[in-house]
Amino acid sequence: MASRTSGKGSQGTAGTAKPRAGRTTDAAKKAVPAKKTVGKKSAPAKKAPAKKAAAKKTAAPKPAPSPTGGVYRLARALWLGLAHTVGAMFRGIGRGAKGLDPAHRKDGLALLLLGLALVVAAGTWSNLRGPVGDLVEMLVTGAFGRLDLLAPLLLGAIAVRLILYPEKPEANGRIVIGLSALVIGVLGQVHIACGSPGRDEGTEAMQDAGGLIGWVASKPLIFMMGEVLAVPLLVLLTVFGLLVVTATPVNAIPQRLRLLGSKLGLVDAERESGIDGTEDEERYDEQWRESLPGRPRRSSPRRRDEPADAYGPDLPEQEALERRKRPRRPSVQPAMGREMDAVDVAAAAAAALDGAVLNGMPPSPLVADLTRDVTADRQRVASPVPTAREPEGTGPKPQDSRRMPQEPAAKGSVPDLTKPAPDDSQPLPPRAEQLQLSGDITYSLPSLDLLERGGPGKTRSAANDAVVASLTNVFMEFKVDAAVTGFTRGPTVTRYEVELGPAVKVERITALTKNIAYAVASPDVRIISPIPGKSAVGIEIPNTDREMVNLGDVLRLADAAEDDHPMLVALGKDVEGGYVMANLAKMPHVLVAGATGSGKSSCINCLITSVMIRATPEDVRMVLVDPKRVELTAYEGIPHLITPIITNPKRAAEALQWVVREMDLRYDDLAAFGYRHIDDFNQAVRNGKVKPPEGSERELQPYPYLLVIVDELADLMMVAPRDVEDAIVRITQLARAAGIHLVLATQRPSVDVVTGLIKANVPSRLAFATSSLADSRVILDQPGAEKLIGKGDGLFLPMGANKPTRMQGAFVTEAEVAAVVQHCKDQMAPVFRDDVVVGSKQKKEIDEDIGDDLDLLCQAAELVVSTQFGSTSMLQRKLRVGFAKAGRLMDLMESRNIVGPSEGSKARDVLVKPDELDGVLAVIRGETHS
Repeated sequence: MASRTSGKGSQGTAGTAKPRAGRTTDAAKKAVPAKKTVGKKSAPAKKAPAKKAAAKKTAAPKPAPSPTGGVYRLARALWLGLAHTVGAMFRGIGRGAKGLDPAHRKDGLALLLLGLALVVAAGTWSNLRGPVGDLVEMLVTGAFGRLDLLAPLLLGAIAVRLILYPEKPEANGRIVIGLSALVIGVLGQVHIACGSPGRDEGTEAMQDAGGLIGWVASKPLIFMMGEVLAVPLLVLLTVFGLLVVTATPVNAIPQRLRLLGSKLGLVDAERESGIDGTEDEERYDEQWRESLPGRPRRSSPRRRDEPADAYGPDLPEQEALERRKRPRRPSVQPAMGREMDAVDVAAAAAAALDGAVLNGMPPSPLVADLTRDVTADRQRVASPVPTAREPEGTGPKPQDSRRMPQEPAAKGSVPDLTKPAPDDSQPLPPRAEQLQLSGDITYSLPSLDLLERGGPGKTRSAANDAVVASLTNVFMEFKVDAAVTGFTRGPTVTRYEVELGPAVKVERITALTKNIAYAVASPDVRIISPIPGKSAVGIEIPNTDREMVNLGDVLRLADAAEDDHPMLVALGKDVEGGYVMANLAKMPHVLVAGATGSGKSSCINCLITSVMIRATPEDVRMVLVDPKRVELTAYEGIPHLITPIITNPKRAAEALQWVVREMDLRYDDLAAFGYRHIDDFNQAVRNGKVKPPEGSERELQPYPYLLVIVDELADLMMVAPRDVEDAIVRITQLARAAGIHLVLATQRPSVDVVTGLIKANVPSRLAFATSSLADSRVILDQPGAEKLIGKGDGLFLPMGANKPTRMQGAFVTEAEVAAVVQHCKDQMAPVFRDDVVVGSKQKKEIDEDIGDDLDLLCQAAELVVSTQFGSTSMLQRKLRVGFAKAGRLMDLMESRNIVGPSEGSKARDVLVKPDELDGVLAVIRGETHS
């Protein structure tokens, strides 16, 4: 009761105090008799002081309101509003700075440090007056003491390093740590040398010694161990800082000193020339910059033609570096310790492919060896390319030991993956000269100057570092023990290599496909598990800055110049940056498929242009089938054509039948003269080893390669599916040894167009972007093409390869094609064969008699003769035609003496035996006269 009363009295002070006090007193008086009935006489005596106190408290006058309260609240509100406004402004600037290029951020930090160094130098060197000078003297001189003159030099050195070496951010932490240890050790020694003044002796005494830093570094050591032990410890700290700044391990100090002596001329340089595993940081930076534009492949071995002593790695240093690199990958959990750790991890992981330092250490001797290999390769590539007609032993040798192992019949790549196109001073390919053809015809191959040159490819960009950071974050968020160990950048996509930790399933990476696509903001993510030839998982992500691959760059390669085979064609550039070339004679047939706009037509143009630039009409003849009538019209009239461009699907089927007959004729000659391949037969003819039989008037000549290109297979299969399929199957089964090669292109790779027989006999496949997974399985027998991004992005599966190679198809412009075609037309007029398709006179006779029913009539004749049953109803069922069409077919066969006259409801007699069927079909087609 007393506490409740007291509480009410206290509340009454805020309002009218007297009425509340009166009510409270009356309540207290009523409470006293109640206590008397209980028999406690001491209660009133105890309550009296409480009542007096309450009365005294409530009677206290209310303090007058302070006039400064409103001003305070107003000032507080203004201050908070200003703070919120400034904070919002800076947050907006920060959000806008997120899209700033990392290079600009580094330059901004460097310029900020440089400006700070100028201000500190003005305050310490020239006694700058004013508030800024006083602040600099208080902070810098108070912290560094006598060595305050060196503070601007340190800031300037750090700023210059950030400007000169922005590509090595991982070394900045090492340098800052080393400089900090160096400064603390030196200032501690200076402070001890000046008598170790303390704070009780005044600020000026500390400024004349080692400053606040020197006092903090030396005072605890002197207090615990005395000056005798404090000085050696500070000396060790100074030496440690110096070693960390110069990136020198302790066991490499003698070699560094000898190297320094050789540079200063104190030691014989020739005697110390073998010590190149202990270069200073400037040498490492030069090697780093040299390795960026020409990164060697990870699987490229060291050249065997150079002695190992030429590299001269220092074994103690190598062992120390190996001990530091013994963990195969950094731990996943500690990688997020700081705010910028994701960027650091990304930079370190991306730099691993370039031979970057690990944990701030310089590159290992093995990386230095690879860097020297790249430099030596560039010097060798810069030498003139030897022509094919030079004798052996002259000119530089091709660097086969550095070349990647080629897949069968497919891939030619160069060791220097990002090598720019050869300069104008480079000699042309060996076959680009005037050649003497039969009949005293001089033919000049088109010059490569007709094709445009492209610039060097990129090896790394800020987008790649951002993707590495995103992948690292995904692995850490889902707690997957994996790390990005490097990447290879191609013109269209970049393949990031991911190594897994112990007992980590590959399925954990493949299950994160959608999460990775979300993290990198790209739906076209393709995971390869594993990368062929490597124990790593590949993640292919499209580049935001795609590059174009020019046909001229591929044909200017040394590999293309050294190989004079006329069927060598340029395809493009793979995901590792190596150029891809293929020999059509070894493929030997290829299926090119892709949706509209995927790059299929550009690939066909590159194939034809490559053949025109490298081969004469005596080397290669072509049959071009263009049912679309617009794709291949640019090549009309070139001397390589054996017949005008075929646009009628029916005549295309006839042309394929002619190719079959030509193949049979070539096999007859091979069998008659005892040769197994057309190349051997042609060489024997040129050497005069093959002569026609006695009494024969035939003049033997080498057979040219015959290249048959069908631009749209679906149109042919719609018109005459049976004849086209039979001809294609027969050509692909037997035509390789006869020098006949087939290129089939289609934008509708369905099972009714690319049948099982065609797929079984066309071993090489080139798939561009498809619209569905089913189309990808039809072309490649596996998924993958449905995830391509179009515009030349393709998967090349050569004969004998297990997995396709992702590549960016080469591109040739219409102007370049027109220039090459015009050059070929100026050299020679085309010479056509009359027997490739049915002649005009025969075609007119067939139109008058048979019309458009030639294919149906051939099928009906084959059906009737093979079954020896001439029935109109059978033709209706088997050929799926109406009664009128079946009756007309029966009348046509009666007019050609294939069946007898009608006998009512009975079947007609068949007058032709099954062994006479081929002759009857030839008569129907107009190939021979009856």
